Amino acid sequence: MEDIGRFDEKSFSNGDVYIGMIKGTLPHDKGKYTWSDGTVYEGDWEGEKMTGKGLVVWSTGARYEGEICGGYLHGYGTRTTSAGCIYRGGWKMNAQHGIGLQKYSNSDVYEGLWKEGVPEGSGRYTWNNGNMYVGNWKNGTIDGRGVMKWVNGDTFHGFWLNGLMHGSGVYNFGEGGLYIGTWNKGLKDGKGVFYPAGSKQPSLRIPHSPHDSDDNGFLLKIQKHEAPKARVKRSLSENISVISRFKSFRQISQRTSSLKINLIRDDSARDCVCHDSSLALSNDFDEDQSEASSVKSTLVYEREYVQGVLIMERISECSESSRKKKQQNKFSVKQVKRSSCLDIFQGQRSYYLKLNLQLGIRYTVGKITPVPAREVRSSDFGDRARIRMYFPRAGSKLTPPHCSINFYWKDYCPMVFRNLREMFKLDAAEYMMSICGDSGLRDLSSPGKSGSIFYLSKDDRFVIKTVNKSELQVLLSMLPKYYRHVGDHENTLITKFFGLHRITLRGGKKVRFVVMGNVFCTELQIHRRYDLKGSSHGRYTDNDKINCNTTLKDLDLKYEFHMDKKLRESLLKQISLDCKFLESQDIIDYSLLLGLHFRAPENMKAFVEHHESMQRQENLPSGDEEEHLILPKGLLLVSHEPSIVNTAPGPHIRGNTLRAYSMGDSEVDLLLPGTARLRVQLGVNMPAQATRKIEEDKVEEAKEVELFEVYDVVLYMGIIDILQSYNLKKKIEHSYKSLQFDPMTVSVVEPKMYDQRFLKFLEEKVFPETP
Repeated sequence: MEDIGRFDEKSFSNGDVYIGMIKGTLPHDKGKYTWSDGTVYEGDWEGEKMTGKGLVVWSTGARYEGEICGGYLHGYGTRTTSAGCIYRGGWKMNAQHGIGLQKYSNSDVYEGLWKEGVPEGSGRYTWNNGNMYVGNWKNGTIDGRGVMKWVNGDTFHGFWLNGLMHGSGVYNFGEGGLYIGTWNKGLKDGKGVFYPAGSKQPSLRIPHSPHDSDDNGFLLKIQKHEAPKARVKRSLSENISVISRFKSFRQISQRTSSLKINLIRDDSARDCVCHDSSLALSNDFDEDQSEASSVKSTLVYEREYVQGVLIMERISECSESSRKKKQQNKFSVKQVKRSSCLDIFQGQRSYYLKLNLQLGIRYTVGKITPVPAREVRSSDFGDRARIRMYFPRAGSKLTPPHCSINFYWKDYCPMVFRNLREMFKLDAAEYMMSICGDSGLRDLSSPGKSGSIFYLSKDDRFVIKTVNKSELQVLLSMLPKYYRHVGDHENTLITKFFGLHRITLRGGKKVRFVVMGNVFCTELQIHRRYDLKGSSHGRYTDNDKINCNTTLKDLDLKYEFHMDKKLRESLLKQISLDCKFLESQDIIDYSLLLGLHFRAPENMKAFVEHHESMQRQENLPSGDEEEHLILPKGLLLVSHEPSIVNTAPGPHIRGNTLRAYSMGDSEVDLLLPGTARLRVQLGVNMPAQATRKIEEDKVEEAKEVELFEVYDVVLYMGIIDILQSYNLKKKIEHSYKSLQFDPMTVSVVEPKMYDQRFLKFLEEKVFPETP
């Protein structure tokens, strides 16, 4: 006869007691277990484990009622702590997981998605003072796209990182003003536009990601703004924390063994809330509004900030007629837009192209990675060193089905590029995930003049560019010596190549790609970027085309950079070696891609505020400031500590740590208080002072007035555009005017001359020797 169990009471040697149904020697069906410390569980049992629905009451007064599985809080349930904090929602292995609502003991409320005990995904947090955030969370902090609404009427709609405004955003003031711009770790950083209260302001549509935005980060449309509202002080929590997971579990003792019960202890002291304690969103919001009251409604401020410090301001008119004219000009440009290889894909061209590229790279890397590592042979560079595959839409024995169009794939010199990736310390799995993940590639906003298009990997580590047939041939012909050069010089600044591929479509149309390292995948934000050839002919950018993402040219460079003697020596020596290599391959028209990260010392804020107060006292019109000089604090070099600096794999992991003359010729790190400690490498994290040069006869004509002449900067650089062959350019009658370094000099036609003048330009004009 089947044992259906019996009702019984058991006492254990440690003082625990069980009352309920028992089957054999184990709890079964329903029962009540009381621990010696007073904690009680009453509910369903299955074997020795609490499984089903039940009620747990801890000795501290906390309680949980809901679903339990295998001794864990798992499923749907409600927990109330002794402090009065209530969570109602999903659980997984004793941690909040899924959709849930938490009411904190101070009356704050979070409602949204959870993951492993912390908010993760979409959610809404409402503070007890009325402030509210609606948007994305990551690991318990505000992270991603979201909207913060303050009780005074102010709102911020944009992107966040670790609880701070970071990326594109729009700040609406309760009294009617509006600022559109970018933020970096809670501080305004970069270019933006301030619309005073009462002016005509744009309606805004926030892009799906920071990379989908236009030049200002948002799409604009003129509309009449409402009357301003009253203003009160606002604040936001700097560090947002949530209920953490309970640490330990309670076991039930039996005479010879213990039951596997994993109830969490009550730990009310660990219940935390998002404290709404004064996070200053930077004082420049107040200065925006104070200046707005005296400005006419037809004016807007174009501003530029560095680390929360205003360094440039220009007043411009905001009229509908001028905007319509700009829109018409933009429309006319699009009508004569040069065709590119993307045109073959019609409406879904970019999607298909990216999908085909991801399918091909995933196939190639997966095929070549299992091959045992070995040194490259001469045959690895030959015409037969190719991987070819056909990718039908329906799939095949070797390829997966896909939703793109049928295409043929060719991978050039796969063993060579595999070894190059390993030489640059790239993991094959990370490489594939970066490029071939679900959101692996995104379009870059500005295609090249040649009609090339660019993609950027999701982690910014890789740039993918379309190349023409002649550029592909140049790379293949130089590849053996390129491989040897980068192997001999780990500090080389020459473009890092990771793959060369071709897609052939129905009808024989071909699209060729090269995968390269991104020079500007950095820990610090790039505020200015320049493409420098040492040329003067046509090497400038029209003011109306400049935005925060524009790559400027030689004549746009207003600075010269002074750095440590040893750092400068190492930099110019490597550039010379790289140029000699390019000269040996008859390569010309290459560039130094230079990125600047400006540092804004805190004392600049005090200067700006004092400077503006003096202007108001003297009734000086805004925008007519005189220039002042403030010496920067100087960037701090410290002895290199491998155990302290970040050594995680990245785009610049390869290369020596540089030595500095000022530190006794020892290896150095760059210390940025409150930001990071960075390893100084060639072309990476290089500290310098940027001195701004202004021609005396043009000072009065300048429309933009900068507040400082000397800046602390961190430099990033690399040599790019190295696939331009001198012989090929000569054959197609290339215009030599684009290569002259001075309007009065003759054109440069030979690689040796290009090399010499390029180096001379860098040594004398860009990185001059410090007096």
